[in-house]
Amino acid sequence: MSVESVSQQMRDMADKESIPSNVSEMLVEAAQELENEERDLSVRVNSASSILDEVSNDPNIRQHTRTEIWNLASKVESLE
Repeated sequence: MSVESVSQQMRDMADKESIPSNVSEMLVEAAQELENEERDLSVRVNSASSILDEVSNDPNIRQHTRTEIWNLASKVESLE
């Protein structure tokens, strides 16, 4: 799994109509953090993981969406 593929998966998820707008914005933010090549990979991974953790705790998302976010978080953590 590459940084590009994981960040694209975040952007694809953010584009889904079933995703609340605040969650969509945070997914895009996590993708941007991951793609920021001015930082070390470990810093980017930690930043994106933190954002995804915050998103997964949002009470307004469906359980299916939460599971998808956890899967993304797992993929992000495997990038280190």
